[in-house]
Amino acid sequence: MSFFIILLLLASGFLSGAVNAIAGGGTFLTFGAMTLAGIAPISANATSSIVQFPGYVTSVIAYWPEIRAHWKGAVFLALLSIAGSTAGALLLLSLDNPAFRQLVPWLLLAATLLFALGPWLRPRTNAQRSPGSAASLIGQFFTSIYGGFFGAGMGIMMLAVLGLTSGGTYHHLNALKNLLAVVIAAVAIVVFVGGGVVAWPAALIMIPASAIGGYSGVYIARRVPQWVIRALVISVGLLLSVYYFVST
Repeated sequence: MSFFIILLLLASGFLSGAVNAIAGGGTFLTFGAMTLAGIAPISANATSSIVQFPGYVTSVIAYWPEIRAHWKGAVFLALLSIAGSTAGALLLLSLDNPAFRQLVPWLLLAATLLFALGPWLRPRTNAQRSPGSAASLIGQFFTSIYGGFFGAGMGIMMLAVLGLTSGGTYHHLNALKNLLAVVIAAVAIVVFVGGGVVAWPAALIMIPASAIGGYSGVYIARRVPQWVIRALVISVGLLLSVYYFVST
């Protein structure tokens, strides 16, 4: 592994942790970096779940006051997330790399468009409803299936679903999103490690950077305009989509 690749993996790990803490989209960065490093698509996708995990955890720690105030409703959503993420991760392992590579450009393009539309998908009101409602449970179940299968865009998808079904302030929704992302990533990690598809050298380089980025991202989310980060993530997503459409 060259020095340039190591720096690329470190930078993508840090930035992925930061943008996941803000809204989501970090998988675009880690998946793209590992693709450039020559890692196969399924392995790159599975390894991204492990890389994102420490960033989600540190974001949850930073958002703990918001989570502690609304923990009861999160329990039901977490249980559904376990079931959905398990199904999505097992579905990924049922595919081979050529089959998954055919899906990648479409998944990336759909996730990029979803991320770009994120601000318009958020509710116009801060009125909070029960996060344990039938609508929020069903929405989170299907979101967690997607998250277990392919994590890119999962964060903004959860923010949109939670916002439409549960309501609340942005930071309340973002805190809940990060907590559920921890659950989804943890389940996917167990499945992917058991399936032997994790690229551990890349993961060990990126994990510490992701943890630092995740904690820093909460600071950024509270103080820095988000359009710069959003523009970066959308650009990376579009470039990766074009690359996979051309090379597939």
